[in-house]
Amino acid sequence: MDNQVNLTYITLDEYVEVHKYRYLYFVIIFAAYILIICSNSTIVCLIVIHQNLHEPMYIFIAALLLNSVLYSTAIYPKLLIDVLSEKQIISYSTCLFQWFIFYALGGSELLLLSVMAYDRYVSICKPLQYPTIMKKTTVNIFLVLAWLLPACQVAGPAAPNANTKLCKFTFKGIICNSTVYKLHCVRSRVLNVYGLIGFVVFLILPVLFILFTYTRIFIITYRSCREVRRKAAQTCLPHVIVLFNFSCLTAFDVFTDFPQIVRFIITLQIIMYHPLFNPIIYGLKMKEMYKHLKRSFFKKPTTPP
Repeated sequence: MDNQVNLTYITLDEYVEVHKYRYLYFVIIFAAYILIICSNSTIVCLIVIHQNLHEPMYIFIAALLLNSVLYSTAIYPKLLIDVLSEKQIISYSTCLFQWFIFYALGGSELLLLSVMAYDRYVSICKPLQYPTIMKKTTVNIFLVLAWLLPACQVAGPAAPNANTKLCKFTFKGIICNSTVYKLHCVRSRVLNVYGLIGFVVFLILPVLFILFTYTRIFIITYRSCREVRRKAAQTCLPHVIVLFNFSCLTAFDVFTDFPQIVRFIITLQIIMYHPLFNPIIYGLKMKEMYKHLKRSFFKKPTTPP
């Protein structure tokens, strides 16, 4: 019985006229995947190569962009296969893996944004204590916890449900998320409570902490000189924009009662827009990053003597 359940296949019923536009979908998704890998990897490589970027803020940015690369690598190959296939199907075990990646890396992103907000708070509001607080050991601990805690929390409900019996085999989506549990014959109350706790711990609390932190920063800098306000705006604004973008797209996962075409478009935005948006914001809006990008790609030709 367990083997039969493990080999169960689910139909992905969210693609809009995939048979008519399959090659257009393939070109768009493939181009987006290449752009995501190249743009995010470029910023990460710049941070690794240049010594003056080996600061906590840039290390956290590199971790955030690495998240996008990992997420896209786990999701995009299956999407490319699906749009070229006659039937868009996925095994239940692969669906659970997608679900795990979706929420584990999503939780990591919010925790990393929280750590980045705390880093900016210490840097701007407590500059003399910054080297003592944001030591290399502290940064490493933050990075490990940001990736480990969401993964452990998401693995909790995923592992026991690997052999759960399904009564429905059509999933309304192109990538698996929490609504996959609507396919179960019996809905688990424990699972619902566990999911609610995860929602509060890894979404509500980080967002409230980030908003509180940036509010404190803006209040303190408002009372300071113009130069301090300018520095705060330069370093904090990209983080706030990324948080706003990510929060809006995450809200879609909570409120899913939309028409099929709307759900399809928003899902494409989640998997394309956000991973492409981050490197643009951090590459162009962060002054040091922009200088290194400009030097790398727009070098002035040297004239021979």
